[in-house]
Amino acid sequence: MSAKIINGTEIAAQIRDELRREVAELKHQRGVVPGLVTILVGENPASVSYVTAKQKTSHELGFYSIQDNQPPDVSEEQLLKLIQGYNHDPKIHGILVQLPLPKHIDEKKVINAIDPDKDVDAFHPVNVGRLMIGGDEAKFLPCTPAGIQELIARSGYKTDGAEVVVVGRSNIVGKPIANILLQKAPKANATVTIVHTGTKDMASHCKRADILIVAAGVPNLVKPEWIKPGACVIDVGVNRVGEKISEKTGKKIAILKGDVDFDAAKEIAGAITPVPGGVGPMTITMLMANTVKAAKLAAGG
Repeated sequence: MSAKIINGTEIAAQIRDELRREVAELKHQRGVVPGLVTILVGENPASVSYVTAKQKTSHELGFYSIQDNQPPDVSEEQLLKLIQGYNHDPKIHGILVQLPLPKHIDEKKVINAIDPDKDVDAFHPVNVGRLMIGGDEAKFLPCTPAGIQELIARSGYKTDGAEVVVVGRSNIVGKPIANILLQKAPKANATVTIVHTGTKDMASHCKRADILIVAAGVPNLVKPEWIKPGACVIDVGVNRVGEKISEKTGKKIAILKGDVDFDAAKEIAGAITPVPGGVGPMTITMLMANTVKAAKLAAGG
């Protein structure tokens, strides 16, 4: 029997409906409108696409939203000064600087310049530390890992006591999702193993997983024989492996593959995310959730 397909687009839409109600309630009861600024340096096509989608979603949810475009030659000093201005702007609750930045700008300095209480990407070292401590200390969860947690929970898989194996140890996905799921908290409390390029016999670890999260950036890395029958498989990989002509538009579009051999894996797994349409739609949604939370905290909790 084929696996249940975990539809990230549908789950993201459910969460956005919930956020829309929260935003309306904030406006009505406290007179607070969540404010988000996205800062884009230069005109990298992928970055333009990302911030456009973020702005579109924030407008749909009723946010006060600013798109701040800066030229590619903006100085590091000017960018840091710009961020400080938004740090002190009471109408702005979330600040996002779209990465990557031009080589003349130190990304670490930029991330560290954002007020941790407005760092809705949750990349600031203070928020990384808050996540490690867990509980009420963790104000914001990194967006992609937070989306993964919601996909697992809303698809009916229990994490409490589950064996979770995470393939990949990046600061963006692997490390934070491991920390999120091992916390003593609802939708967590799992036993977590991280495997990576230095792991001996990666397959044997993956075979133990009740929940397998793959974020390695290697197309079709995980073979069907690595998957425990009935496991929940979350494929975070988005790998361009070629191009094709779209039947709808007649234009060239990228062929995307995940880190899991989807067609074979879906015959073994109990549930699996597709690529695209799985984890991807959740990331922007969880950014919006962090911004709403930031607005609530700024208004007194």
